[in-house]
Amino acid sequence: MIYRSKAPLRIGFAGGGTDVSPYSDIYGGAVLNATISLYARASIEPLSERKIVLQTLDQGLASEYGLHGDLPIDGNMDLLKAVCNHFRSRHRIDGGFRLCTYVDAPAGSGLGSSSTLAVAIAGAFVEWLRLPLGSYDIASLAYRIERGELGMAGGKQDQYAATFGGFNYMEFFKDDKVIVNPLRVDKACTNELENNLLLFYTSQSRISARIIEEQQRNVTNNDRDSVGAMHVIKEQATEMKEALLTGRIDRIGELLHEGFVYKKKMASSISNPLIDRIYETALEAGALGGKVLGAGGGGFMVFYCPDFKRYQVMQSLAPFNGIFKTYQFVNDGLFTWSI
Repeated sequence: MIYRSKAPLRIGFAGGGTDVSPYSDIYGGAVLNATISLYARASIEPLSERKIVLQTLDQGLASEYGLHGDLPIDGNMDLLKAVCNHFRSRHRIDGGFRLCTYVDAPAGSGLGSSSTLAVAIAGAFVEWLRLPLGSYDIASLAYRIERGELGMAGGKQDQYAATFGGFNYMEFFKDDKVIVNPLRVDKACTNELENNLLLFYTSQSRISARIIEEQQRNVTNNDRDSVGAMHVIKEQATEMKEALLTGRIDRIGELLHEGFVYKKKMASSISNPLIDRIYETALEAGALGGKVLGAGGGGFMVFYCPDFKRYQVMQSLAPFNGIFKTYQFVNDGLFTWSI
């Protein structure tokens, strides 16, 4: 048997960063995001040989390990190892196995790829071991592995977006409490968003943990500008929800622009001269608003281009040698199966 899973990546519309501790513990956070037709995939194949084989097919990496003890966290496929170590230490896995993964977007892309991959790998283990875990359980587990056991800085929204799927308004509280509120967005609205939203990869990846650690220090030190910006961004998640549910599509573009202005105040490394030039170029070409996705510093940017302005924006951004990514919004989250 082979045990497979896939989990969708996400676009964060508003509130990103307020899901990160200590802000969410002190003030409570709120995020609005939606999953898209780009995925993290994982497959587990039990082996007769007494060894563990790890492969990241998108990165071309592969390693083999024995069955004794934990897999070493040494900078080589550490996320895969951390999930394997978690399940091997808590469940009876007697033999060897091969774990293969593939992600439709590069690491550091701003689409939640690392956390989504953690969800996909956990889902494959859940399928293999027939564990009675629900969506909240799997999302929380992926979060604990990535943030607690592996020690990677970051927030909570990506694990829950990947597990639940669809358009969601998420609320974050102290003690890692999360409430996911699925939104029933009109199909005409989602089609219009797909028509108007342009997804652009800057071809610059970044290490999100460093940006998030700066953001966390700003909250801990009660930096007035940073914390004040996060308060505004949290409120914008509610405004974005209302705009989506009432079909005020162009308001989404305006909120993206307002949110990006405040997002840059959360940490100094969220933007840089290249990102600012790309953003100003898109606005001059007709984009109503946009933002850098994820923690910032590079990766994907999204632009709201009303009517057919997307084609003008695409032409204007061509000199930056980025990549335009096609996608659709998807309602399904983590899906597992066996063959």
